[in-house]
Amino acid sequence: MEYKLVIVVRGDLELSRGKLAVQVAHAAVSCSNAARGSQEKWYRAWFAEGQRKVVVQAFDTAHLQELAAKARSLKLSAELVQDAGLTEVAPPTIWSTRSRAI
Repeated sequence: MEYKLVIVVRGDLELSRGKLAVQVAHAAVSCSNAARGSQEKWYRAWFAEGQRKVVVQAFDTAHLQELAAKARSLKLSAELVQDAGLTEVAPPTIWSTRSRAI
């Protein structure tokens, strides 16, 4: 498989499994929709290959921002996602970065 969507989550937040699953799903949907609009050729190839997704962990906010900067330096799309703070974490908590290689 040539294309994958990488989601990086912060390990220091100690989210419940349910909150983590919801946040990862949110990032995957948002990122794939963005790629569909801006990089349609890559999106179609990623979709045809089975929509490979990888979730990895950052140590903290600084590490997360470092990984986002690295993705951007490689000409990959990367966005930081900020939680609204309605459930487990206080706002404004940056909890993940979405990097799409699709």
